[in-house]
Amino acid sequence: MKPRIVAALIAALAFAVFVAVNWSAFLAPTSLSLLFTVVEAPLGLVLLVTMGVLAGVFFAYMALWQGRLLMETRRHTKELQTQRELADKAEASRFTELQALVRSEVEGLKVELKQTTNGLAAQLAELDDRLEVKWGTPPRF
Repeated sequence: MKPRIVAALIAALAFAVFVAVNWSAFLAPTSLSLLFTVVEAPLGLVLLVTMGVLAGVFFAYMALWQGRLLMETRRHTKELQTQRELADKAEASRFTELQALVRSEVEGLKVELKQTTNGLAAQLAELDDRLEVKWGTPPRF
């Protein structure tokens, strides 16, 4: 258990023991002034009930607060997941675009290389023709 929970349980147990030991003092009747009238009631019991009501209100408030916090955390988690999926899709799209760009560049290089090869072959053939015209057919080995 967490130390705070253990401390709260120990404090509650100590308070319960205190109330049990002093129960007769809690039930002793006393004159209580309500500003416009006076009432005979046990002061300890009135304070004990008031403290119990306040503790109940506090726990209800804390439960509502924690529930709202949990709902907000879930909402933020869903939003983050949605944003993460969008980012993943955008990244995949960028990879696809990059792959298409690289393919087109490679195809362009292939075309340029083929054209260069064809140009060189044509120039070699022309040089060969010139040599044949000028020197005749070269001997074959």
